[in-house]
Amino acid sequence: MTSCRTLIPVLGDQLTRTLPSLMGASKDDSVVLMMEVWDEATYVRHHKQKITLIFSAMRHFAAELRDAGWQVDYVKLDDADNAGSFTGEVARAIERHDPQAIRIVEASEWRVQQQLEEWPDKFACDVEILPDSRFLCTHQEFRDWAEGRKHLTMEHFYREMRKKTGILMRDDGKPEGGDWNYDKDNREAPDKQMDPPPVPKFEPDDITREVMELVEDRFGSHFGNLDSFEWPVTADEAEKAADAFFAERIEKFGPYQDAMVHGSDDLYHSMLSTSINCGLLDPLKLCERAEKAYEEGRAPINSAEGFIRQIIGWREYIRGFYWLHMPGLADDNEMDANRPLPEFFWTGETDMRCLSDCIRSTHSNAHAHHIQRLMVLGNFCLLAGINPKDVQDWYLAVYADAYEWVELPNVSGMILYADGGNLATKPYAASGNYINKMSDYCKGCSYSVSKKTGEGACPFNPLYWHFMDRHRDRLSSNHRIGRIYSNWDRMGDDKKQDYLDSAEAFLDSLEPAKSGWARNDESAD
Repeated sequence: MTSCRTLIPVLGDQLTRTLPSLMGASKDDSVVLMMEVWDEATYVRHHKQKITLIFSAMRHFAAELRDAGWQVDYVKLDDADNAGSFTGEVARAIERHDPQAIRIVEASEWRVQQQLEEWPDKFACDVEILPDSRFLCTHQEFRDWAEGRKHLTMEHFYREMRKKTGILMRDDGKPEGGDWNYDKDNREAPDKQMDPPPVPKFEPDDITREVMELVEDRFGSHFGNLDSFEWPVTADEAEKAADAFFAERIEKFGPYQDAMVHGSDDLYHSMLSTSINCGLLDPLKLCERAEKAYEEGRAPINSAEGFIRQIIGWREYIRGFYWLHMPGLADDNEMDANRPLPEFFWTGETDMRCLSDCIRSTHSNAHAHHIQRLMVLGNFCLLAGINPKDVQDWYLAVYADAYEWVELPNVSGMILYADGGNLATKPYAASGNYINKMSDYCKGCSYSVSKKTGEGACPFNPLYWHFMDRHRDRLSSNHRIGRIYSNWDRMGDDKKQDYLDSAEAFLDSLEPAKSGWARNDESAD
């Protein structure tokens, strides 16, 4: 046993050199504790690339800390006496190092934070839990902002964040360009002239390859493959990825951020969310770079503002919303959706070309961009009435940038409307026409997007009206969607029945996912 004054546990999404627990701590009498925890790797059956990304980034970060003079106690997943939980590993570390105090930054996820808050009663040493300064808005600030408001809207919160940071703000307190939001200019359909430059890929080094071997050995039955693993796993690699985005793709990011092209997975997207969410990149600095690109004429305002809104607007808002509504948010099911997730969400074996392509990208890359997640995959789950728990587990398991604090509000509130409209002002329900407008998926699909009902009709078409009909009591008074019912009411009874029958026939054909895909006992692995 070696004695130290302070034990500093660093979690897998806290890989930031300026982490509050590290700042001001003495390297001479502190030990940084990093843990590959079995419980975290298996509470859902995470995509192979997600586990590889986090473990590899952790191991690289530990090496960087050692090079910087820190003493690091690193526990690998396959260490013989690995306790398998955060609390268990901290208890073992206390036995090894006999610290006077534990200093840790608050967890990003509710269930982990509950563990941290038990530590003062479990351990004899002092426990200090610090706020996470990597976010602009603290939990208390968000609660204060939300208090007394009848309905929360991201747009109002976003304006406060713009004012707080001064990003894209004029000296007179007005927004740059005269408008707060340029989303209306960010909905261009795919163009044949689009020629996005390739996103930087990073060849796995020895550390990453060692992790890949571990993942294949211990998590070989999990969703996804590692053949195409090329994510940045260090801050230097992440900065190179950011450099490429701001040099080559931000100009057209805005107009085409909602576009979808079969077989083209990256388009003009930044592909930086994995690095932001595990701590390798500073989100505010990225926003400042987007602002600079606009000021220097390298990006139009709709591209710069759209990027900035996703980070200091939506990302910060989602985090605040998550902590405001937990733990109940995980159990919300306002739409009474109880259909199991279809098997094709795991296999990709469906004749619906849009869904098949999005699942292919998800399987190959542990990534799909936000419109694919919302308006293809999510739209299908909403219309088909898929159980929110199944959908939440799937999104959490398959995406490399998914942590519960960002995944759960997006899935429960934005995608499924399961919270009854606390997050979104309307359900994001759409027929095949939206997908046809924003993508090239419908060309070459086995189904016809122009056919509304019957054999060969795009399933999104009858599913849309089936959804609207069964939720009329809930949605007819919604000011953003209620007027749709006048179109339904103008249809003849036979046409309505065709829609409902076609939807029922399709839903009856769905094969439920096999049990154990997302959550199960990992002992067999």
